[in-house]
Amino acid sequence: MTIKNLPSPDELQESQKGLYLLCLLLFSIFFILDLLLPLGVAAGVPYLTVVLVSLWSPKKNFTLIVALLSSILTITGFYLSPPGGEIWKVLVNRSLALFAIWVTTFLTLQRKTAEEKRLEALRREQQILEDTKVLRGLLPICASCKKIRDDKGYWNLIETYIESHSDAQFSHGLCQDCTEKLYGDQDWYKRLKAKQDSE
Repeated sequence: MTIKNLPSPDELQESQKGLYLLCLLLFSIFFILDLLLPLGVAAGVPYLTVVLVSLWSPKKNFTLIVALLSSILTITGFYLSPPGGEIWKVLVNRSLALFAIWVTTFLTLQRKTAEEKRLEALRREQQILEDTKVLRGLLPICASCKKIRDDKGYWNLIETYIESHSDAQFSHGLCQDCTEKLYGDQDWYKRLKAKQDSE
C-alpha cells in the first residue's frame, strides 16, 4: 500500500479554513438554538456534531479546542437560556451533554493517534521501498563477454550495469577455475599451489 495523492500544503490550509468556518457556523447555530429553547431541553448535545466535524482536522489541538468551546457554550447556555423544566433534570441533561462531549473527544483523539501511527508506518514503508533498488525482468546479456544491454541499447560491463541499477557494489577476485586457466602454466603459480597443497 502506498500513500498517493496527498494534498499540498496550500490545499491543506484552504481546507482548514473551510473547516474552521464550518465549526464556527455550527457553534453559532447550536448556541442560538440553546438560547431560544427552554432549559429542560438537552441543548448541549448538538455540540457533539462539532467535535465529530473536528476529526477532519489533522491537528489534535483543534479537537481539544472544539471540545473546550463546546463545554463553555453548554455551561453558558445553562445560565442564558429561558427558564423551564425541573432544575435537577436540567443539571442532569447538561452534565450528560458535557460527559458525551468529552467521551467523544477522547475517542476521536484516540482514533487520530492510531491514524497518525498508521500513516507514519505507511510513510516509512514507502520510503524503504523507494530506497531499495531491485533489478527485475529479463536482462539481455552477451553470451561471450557477459556485457548487459541497457534500455538505450548500449552494452555495459555487468558490474557497471548492476551498480547503476541497484545499491550493490563489487569487489573483484578470481575463482579457482579462472585462476587455473590464467596462471596454471606459470612456475610461480605451480610453486604456490604446491605449497598450499602441502600445508
